[in-house]
Amino acid sequence: MAKATKKQALGRGLSALLKEPSRTPQNTVGSITEISLDCIQVNPYQPRTHFNEEALEELANSIQELGVIQPITVRKLAENSYQLVSGERRLRASKQLLKKTIPAYIRTANDQEMLEMALVENIQRKNLDPIEVAISYQRLIDEISLTQEELSKRVGKKRSTVTNYLRLLKLDPIIQTGMRDGFISMGHGRALINVTETTSQLTIYEKIVREKLSVRQTEVLVKASKETKKTHRTTTELPKHIQESMQAIRSYFGHKVTVSVQQNGKGKLTIPFHSEEDFQRIKKLLQ
Repeated sequence: MAKATKKQALGRGLSALLKEPSRTPQNTVGSITEISLDCIQVNPYQPRTHFNEEALEELANSIQELGVIQPITVRKLAENSYQLVSGERRLRASKQLLKKTIPAYIRTANDQEMLEMALVENIQRKNLDPIEVAISYQRLIDEISLTQEELSKRVGKKRSTVTNYLRLLKLDPIIQTGMRDGFISMGHGRALINVTETTSQLTIYEKIVREKLSVRQTEVLVKASKETKKTHRTTTELPKHIQESMQAIRSYFGHKVTVSVQQNGKGKLTIPFHSEEDFQRIKKLLQ
């Protein structure tokens, strides 16, 4: 008899574990519970601004088959009122399936903590585009008053990595959009940052997209563009008395002699040679 009672008790315990709802108080901070989708406000600090419809459809199919495996995170605003902290893709997919509820972990957070949690949680995800990551980094710096060093520790990245992302925000908005849409990679963007003039940036960007240039090809193109610009600037900025003498100097040495002049008037004259014999010839001319 004692065994039967014990067996029944064990059976009820197993049944409770598998089927019966938890007796933990519902909708309390620190708990995971099913929350009505109608009670959840979207996250105003969400760094992601673009949601791939195909990926969202795949997630919806997965939820249809397996349910929401990882609960979303919300903060409690009032009775039956919550604000999303993380998990907007899961929330959107569930709404797409016309679900009534979604499993959620409830926690407390002020506005600054909300922003930080949302940004850091999203940064850790691998499907953010480089511009979304850069914007998230910049918001953490601006709105939570973090230095780049503090930010690198907070997100678990090297400071150089953080800096490289932030520099992408210096690109022309058209190029940033191209990166977000996948026309160019972060490597292309990092190469283009070295082009300071917007017009030149856009010209090279259009060539990258049109000719499907690799990152390496882009780097070579950027370097050539900078050298051309430097040569042009040096030529046009030479004082008039030097410009008037350059043709005579080049004719005398038989080479394309180059001259660079600093703002203080000091400069450098460069005479190239192509062989030992050529060097000896120039040497005699200088004697």
